[in-house]
Amino acid sequence: MFVFVCVQCGAQLTAPLSQVALPAHARQQYGNGLQLPVLMESGTFAVELEPWGPPWRGWEEIDPDEAAARGIYAPVHALSEGAAGAVVIAPGDTRGAVLIPEMRGGACCGFGGGDGPNMACAGCGLLVASRVDDCSLWQAVWLAPNAVRRFPVEGADAGLLSWADLLAEGVGVPPSEPIAQWGAPFGASDRWHWSPQWVAAAGQALAHLLVASEGRAVTVQDGLTAKMFQRALDTLLPAGRPTRRAVLAGPGQPTRSADADILLVPSHPQTGKAWTPAAPAHLVPLPFGVWLRLVFPERQLAVPASGPMPDGVLRDDPPTPSVHDVFRIDWEVFQRTLVRLPAVRTPWLREITENLTEHMRTGLL
Repeated sequence: MFVFVCVQCGAQLTAPLSQVALPAHARQQYGNGLQLPVLMESGTFAVELEPWGPPWRGWEEIDPDEAAARGIYAPVHALSEGAAGAVVIAPGDTRGAVLIPEMRGGACCGFGGGDGPNMACAGCGLLVASRVDDCSLWQAVWLAPNAVRRFPVEGADAGLLSWADLLAEGVGVPPSEPIAQWGAPFGASDRWHWSPQWVAAAGQALAHLLVASEGRAVTVQDGLTAKMFQRALDTLLPAGRPTRRAVLAGPGQPTRSADADILLVPSHPQTGKAWTPAAPAHLVPLPFGVWLRLVFPERQLAVPASGPMPDGVLRDDPPTPSVHDVFRIDWEVFQRTLVRLPAVRTPWLREITENLTEHMRTGLL
């Protein structure tokens, strides 16, 4: 575990934190005017390895070889010239930093961080972090990499969870959730949305699915998996046979690589590394919490029960309200992932990146 301190005066700026993988939805903007929760779990931090934040350079100013050296293999709107290594934490884990109210970063409902750091060290006044809580953005504090330094906490070790530990904990991400409009009283909205984490995870995974398809049609399992991916796969890939088959696989699951071309596998929430089967296969990573709910969907009692709940009996809570909207993949996460895969330079994948606006207009993304 680590604490982060100010590089100028050494004042402690965070509680003790353990490192986890950067969430797929870390840079996501979801919907319009929605109030998203806190990005990071309390007591954790993640590192954005790429440059992020102002100043920005438009694609027309960047040489393709320079972009490729940075791991970008297809055109994007702009690239950041900011420092790499920003650290994201939960707002409640900050210590000894004060918010600068006038530095809202062009936000409409809160703080956006678009103008750079808006939090200063209480000890010396150095700008050390950006508070983000504007509508449709995940609430977070991003520590500026050139303004903080981390030190290990003696005698504190969070430890790495095994796949068996993660399965035993069984903490999955529900596919839908109620999200309030910004400014609405808590609990006032009964409008259920597809989980922002799910649409971001789908955007990341779809990019890997397209690469693994090698330009052939792909089918996925029925149920939630098909609801997430099949419409996009049928639109973006050619129809006809032979098709490639993608199935869920991972710890505690039967080995399915023999009858599948592509495996949808979990990534470890602490390390970000994908689960790897014994036999080689095309792997498509999914955040562990999303993968877990795909493998073990929410179960409901057919008939309400009464009296004490015996061990092993499900509660008779009402079923989760359904979302009537069609599942739409997060196009920004999809694009951000796809342009960073070298295979995007193949003509048919490059064509997809050039037609994203059309797919957004038709409601695919």
